[in-house]
Amino acid sequence: MGELPEISERGVLYPRRLPPRFQRIPATGPVGELVVWWWVVEWKEPPGTTSRQDLLPFPGCNLVIEKDMVGFAGPTTRASHRELIGSGWAVAALMRPAAVPAFTSDPASVRDSYVPVAAPKLHTGVAEAVAAGDFDDAVARLSAWVTARVGPVTGEDRLANSLAEVAGTDSSVVSVGDLAMALNVSQRTVHRLAAQYIGLTPHALIRRRRLQEAAEHIRSEPEVSLSVVAAAHGFSDQAHFAREFQRFLGRTPREYRGASGHHS
Repeated sequence: MGELPEISERGVLYPRRLPPRFQRIPATGPVGELVVWWWVVEWKEPPGTTSRQDLLPFPGCNLVIEKDMVGFAGPTTRASHRELIGSGWAVAALMRPAAVPAFTSDPASVRDSYVPVAAPKLHTGVAEAVAAGDFDDAVARLSAWVTARVGPVTGEDRLANSLAEVAGTDSSVVSVGDLAMALNVSQRTVHRLAAQYIGLTPHALIRRRRLQEAAEHIRSEPEVSLSVVAAAHGFSDQAHFAREFQRFLGRTPREYRGASGHHS
């Protein structure tokens, strides 16, 4: 399976620190209505060392199979991190909104949470494939399980998918009104779908995209002034941009640029 290079690092705040095996694999075929991509990670840290992975994840839920459990990660409201110690692996799915009701009726209730999922057969099957070194098979087993768990996709499910897609990719959408217009629905419908399928407000979806794009801009063009970055991503001024950036990523844009390996 091939990697999706144009989005392979978005949401990862420090790509240089990624483990040697880290892939995002596009979900194709019918399951593509349920999953944005599969992600696979495997690590082997030397004794006494730790690798810290900092993330501003995409505004969705993840189903994760790892060495010791199956977990469901709810939508996040801020940057997070995980310490990788010893050896381990994970095979996971970034879920589209259409799949979320099969796991929770209230995605807001699992914000910033990681809850266990009782799926022993899924865990056994994926772990067997990983042990054999066949991550493609591991993804295929997860894909079949997700498809069976969710069932048929409805028209409203697809509308929720479109909401997340537009909010997360269309840089011209900077307000809830823009989002409603792009989907040809009312703002009330936008708010209802976001609550039912995503667990974050529409404004939060738009803000997350802008911050991810800004972080990527800082990494890829470190010589560009931060005022230019702020303007390019729809922030009213550099001070507002700095406050938002620090609030959600835990450090200022200038600090982030330095920590990314560039001069501040």
